[in-house]
Amino acid sequence: MNTTVTNATTIDLNSDLGENVPERVVSDDAAMLGLVSSANVSCGFHAGNPEGIRTTAEAATKTGVIIGAHPGYDDYEGFGRRALDVPAATLQAQVEYQIGALLGLTRAVGGSVAYVKPHGGLYNAIVTDQAQAKVVVDAVKAIDPTLVFLGLAGSVANRVAAEAGLQVAAEAFADRSYNPDGSLVSRTEPNAVLHDPEAVAARVLRLVQTGQVEAIDGSLVDVDAQSICFHGDSQGSIDMARAARELLESSGVTIAPFAGAGAWT
Repeated sequence: MNTTVTNATTIDLNSDLGENVPERVVSDDAAMLGLVSSANVSCGFHAGNPEGIRTTAEAATKTGVIIGAHPGYDDYEGFGRRALDVPAATLQAQVEYQIGALLGLTRAVGGSVAYVKPHGGLYNAIVTDQAQAKVVVDAVKAIDPTLVFLGLAGSVANRVAAEAGLQVAAEAFADRSYNPDGSLVSRTEPNAVLHDPEAVAARVLRLVQTGQVEAIDGSLVDVDAQSICFHGDSQGSIDMARAARELLESSGVTIAPFAGAGAWT
């Protein structure tokens, strides 16, 4: 694989943070904030608690990491990753509530929220479900139409958000396997989550340089993304993020928040 970048390249690295509580610690937020440029901070429904969320928002603000709201289904027991059938009015109110809560906590520590990235089961649902995507987009617009919508590259949600007038950024995943159609391999399937730091780093560099990621069957999938996600709760997440950042930077790639990269569509 070619590791020489011929033109200046910039990419955002993001991670899902603010999900810890004393009885369920899933990530090293402090370490990850030293590696990423954007933080998707839990809004409390799927994980985290107000004190922990506020602490993560404050740390991100102090380190200059851009903050995004990370709302999900009201599914604390399932970590927000289960597929739920939620009435539209209920879902919209829940998403609005979560974004509003994070806006308040972040402002209290002198920071601001720049974007919204849905979490887990909700994120996966709106990759293809236009009705739920519209509900989430409507909730974002109702709270603050200047918030950027961050979703899976090529998803229905990104299209719906753009059509509704929101600024949109697309993301790819460093530590998740892809199907040949560009969707993510279900976490219920073998090898859905990747853990090898060197392999993940090489995968990320290839994505940045070529706009392609290798699918689980070995085929290449085109992915146009402005941000790459490392799940904070994945095994070895810090090692993967560190290896990827070091390889990107040594190859001439600049790590910077997508908000400052002119990446909006």
